[in-house]
Amino acid sequence: MTGDTLLRVEDLRTTFPSGSGEIAAVDGVTLEVPRGRTLGIVGESGCGKSMLSLSIMRLVPSPGRLAQGRVVLEDRDLAALSPSQMRAVRGSEIAMIFQEPMTSLNPVHSIGDQITEAMRAHDAKASDDELRTRAIEALRRVRIPSPERRFAEYPHQLSGGMRQRVMIAMALSCRPRLLIADEPTTALDVTVQAQILDLLRDLQQETGMSVILITHDLGVVAEMADEVAVMYAGRVVERGTAADIFNDPQHPYTIGLLGSIPRIEEDRERLLSIDGSVPPPFAFPKGCRFHPRCPFATRACTEADPPLRELSPGHRAACIRAPVENILDIAA
Repeated sequence: MTGDTLLRVEDLRTTFPSGSGEIAAVDGVTLEVPRGRTLGIVGESGCGKSMLSLSIMRLVPSPGRLAQGRVVLEDRDLAALSPSQMRAVRGSEIAMIFQEPMTSLNPVHSIGDQITEAMRAHDAKASDDELRTRAIEALRRVRIPSPERRFAEYPHQLSGGMRQRVMIAMALSCRPRLLIADEPTTALDVTVQAQILDLLRDLQQETGMSVILITHDLGVVAEMADEVAVMYAGRVVERGTAADIFNDPQHPYTIGLLGSIPRIEEDRERLLSIDGSVPPPFAFPKGCRFHPRCPFATRACTEADPPLRELSPGHRAACIRAPVENILDIAA
C-alpha cells in the first residue's frame, strides 16, 4: 500500500452455500481507495456492488462469509478483526449510507435518538446534553432546516431527501475517514439528487474523507468520481480514472453501459443496448462471464477467463481484445 492509499481490497471473495457447493457473489475483487478521493463502483443490479460494500464493512448476511482475501485499512486487515474490534471500526473509521433511508431508519425512534445512538457507541463518556448538541450540529451541517425541531421528529415526518440527509448526518457523526455511499440518490427526484451530490462533495472537501460511491447511474459517476471500477458478475472488469473510463473504455460491458446514455451532440435513432441480463452467481458461464451478452465475443472468449490487464498506467481491463483503438466507433 502506498501512502496515498487509505483502503485496499485484495483478491476478496464472498461466498454463500448452495446445494451444489459455495457460490461467489464477490469473486476475486482487488481495488484501492485513495485518500481524500472518490472511487465510483458502477454496474447493473446484480453485479455484486452492494455485496462488495457489505463485505468491506463485514456485514455480509448469514450464511454468507468472507472466504478469501484482505480488506486493509491503512495497516490493519479488517477481515482478520474480531467482531468487537470491527464494531469499533464501523462508524468511527468507516461509515455507510444505505440505499433506502426509509427502511434504514427505525420508524419508532426519533431522528435525534438514532443519531446519538451512533455517537454514544463510540463515546460512552459523553453526556446526553453533549450528544444532543453534537447531533443537532450534524443535522445543521447537512443543511437540514430547523435542526432542533427535526431532532425530535420521526422518519415518517420527513421527505425522502430529508431522510437521506439524516442518514448522511448519522454516517458522518463520528467523522469517519471513509464513507461508503450505496446508491445514495435512489428514488430521489433530479433536483433533490443534485442537492445530495453537492452536499456529499462539499462535506468531502470539508473533512478530507475518502468516498466509495456505488451506483448504476453513470451520470452520477461522471460528476462525482475521480476513479472508477466497473463490476460485472461479481468481478471488476475495468478500472481506471474517470477520464479513462468515459473517454477510452476498453471492456465491451463498459462500452455497452456508456452506449445506453443519450448524448446531446449525437443524432441517433436508437441507443445502444446490452441484450440479456446479469447471470446469477450459481449460473456464471465458463470463460469470460460477459461473453453470452457480448457482441464482440469469439470462441476464445468462451474458453479463457481473462484477468485484469494494465493497458496504460492505471487503466486495466479484463478482455482478450483489449486494447482496441476507437472501440466506441466500432461499437456504434
